Amino acid sequence: MLRLTALACALALATPALAETKVPGDPYADDPVGIVADPCPVHPKPTDGAGWQMGNLHMLTRDFGQLCRYAADNHALASQIADRKVLVVFMGDSITDNWINLDPEMFKGGLVDRGISGQTTAQMLVRFRADVIALKPQAVHIMAMTNDIAGNTGAATMETVLGNIQSMADLARAHGIKVIIASVPPAGAFPWSPDKQPVPQIAAINQWLADYARANGFTFIDYHAAMAEADGAMKPGLSSDGVHPTKEGYAIMRPLALAAIAKTLGEK
Repeated sequence: MLRLTALACALALATPALAETKVPGDPYADDPVGIVADPCPVHPKPTDGAGWQMGNLHMLTRDFGQLCRYAADNHALASQIADRKVLVVFMGDSITDNWINLDPEMFKGGLVDRGISGQTTAQMLVRFRADVIALKPQAVHIMAMTNDIAGNTGAATMETVLGNIQSMADLARAHGIKVIIASVPPAGAFPWSPDKQPVPQIAAINQWLADYARANGFTFIDYHAAMAEADGAMKPGLSSDGVHPTKEGYAIMRPLALAAIAKTLGEK
């Protein structure tokens, strides 16, 4: 979750002729660019820190929304989409991305995980059409903003990040998809962004999300209240690093999510 936005911008400014897609040292500089039939070449996963950093820089300059992450999986869901068997898409960051790994039984029977580690709301909005709307679910579960607070893709105002949530909800509603808004889970600190003090911002965001969901007739899930200590940090044993849930953490989240889904899909 290293922040490489500034590096990407600096390198782009240093090479104006190649600013759109290429940076010095990019191992994938020969990948296709522009509007093409297949924008998602397969690359080996990085095996060291330097490789991961370059891969992240490649993402920021080539595939900001990471649309390639689930492109093949979305295509494989074609029959379920046609039969309207996709019930709920879970849109989110690493907390959603890791959920299917630690609780795979959760994502069966029409529940689809579309989390991507490290993403901010701006990135989720970019891929919302491909990873949510195109799957034609009955509902979407949106859990985000941990990485906006951490600054993973740079700086943004509170109005901007909350506006991204509103835009995703507006898109869902315009396509007949019911909306489930999840609170930001608790975190006392971010290991990858130690200068941030997330507790007050998480509290402010969660109050806004609860009010926004209520005002718009959306379902709100308060994971934070179920998992937080009095000081706003995650309860011991529920996370691996104070941010990302363990199996025990997801065991608390699962019944809350399923109850919210039952309520949402049961509404006429």
